[in-house]
Amino acid sequence: MKKRVVLLLTCLFMWMSSLFAQDVPVGVIVAFKKGNSQELNRYLGDKVDLIIQNRTTNADKQTAEGAMAGFFADNKVSSFDVNHQGKRDESSFIIGTLATKNGNFRVNCFFRKVQNKYVIHQIRIDKTNE
Repeated sequence: MKKRVVLLLTCLFMWMSSLFAQDVPVGVIVAFKKGNSQELNRYLGDKVDLIIQNRTTNADKQTAEGAMAGFFADNKVSSFDVNHQGKRDESSFIIGTLATKNGNFRVNCFFRKVQNKYVIHQIRIDKTNE
């Protein structure tokens, strides 16, 4: 009986640790899967560097949402898969493949920790040759 309790507590501790160690908000991944700029807006920082197919813009939150809405309108999203993610100090990132009606795009999304939560400070979207 003691072994079961210890095992259960260990599993619970590990699960709680992984839950609180989320460096990339899950909502960002969901927003890309849906192609939803409004949902993505909740995770944008006050200033965002957008690089969409070699067009660079340093935008405020509202302008960034509008640019992403335009991109999603032009490229109907069918899926988004995270290929890699990582963390270093007060920043983290995800790299993924966004499948759209117009082809696949590589998405690099970089986060910065602000007031104990991670916000997007750069999104880079490039067409891939797959």
